[in-house]
Amino acid sequence: EVQLVESGGGLVQAGGSLRLSCAASGFTFDDYVIGWFRQAPGKEREGILCISRSDGSIYYVDSVKGRFTISRDNTKNTVYLQMNSLKPEDTAVYYCGAAFVCGGPYDYWGQGTQVTVSS
Repeated sequence: EVQLVESGGGLVQAGGSLRLSCAASGFTFDDYVIGWFRQAPGKEREGILCISRSDGSIYYVDSVKGRFTISRDNTKNTVYLQMNSLKPEDTAVYYCGAAFVCGGPYDYWGQGTQVTVSS
């Protein structure tokens, strides 16, 4: 069974940090890129970052540059999203997805994890 499971979300004050994890199983993790997306209330889902098979990062949202970083551990089939200097506007449900290329289409999705940043 293919699974992507996000974890690490929660409530944090503005300026704080969180590290989200995306644990994959049921498919050949090394063959896929992993993207992080978020969806705020009343807004469409947006791509934030993507990490390639060779650890290259692609940023899709300028507002997270310098604050968010993405990394992957192929030995653990896990991708991490380190979020620093969090802002209230980062509040959203965060999802990870797996695809062959960062531009998609994405074949697999996690269920999402809530991140709430209080001011």
